Amino acid sequence: MPQSSHSQSAELHNLAAHAHAAAAAAHGKADHLTAHELSKKARELSENAHRHTEQLAEEKQKAAKA
Repeated sequence: MPQSSHSQSAELHNLAAHAHAAAAAAHGKADHLTAHELSKKARELSENAHRHTEQLAEEKQKAAKA
């Protein structure tokens, strides 16, 4: 069964949160190169989740006007 758009958005936010936690753990272990890479990936995931959430909001707003 395909995921709803809201489920996809939630999953993207969860992935970003996990990546942020992994980056924080790497920073705590003084593994700065890995931490930097994980932080970059976390940011990319966060931005992707944000864009997806904005698209959902725009679609909902358009549907409400129709």
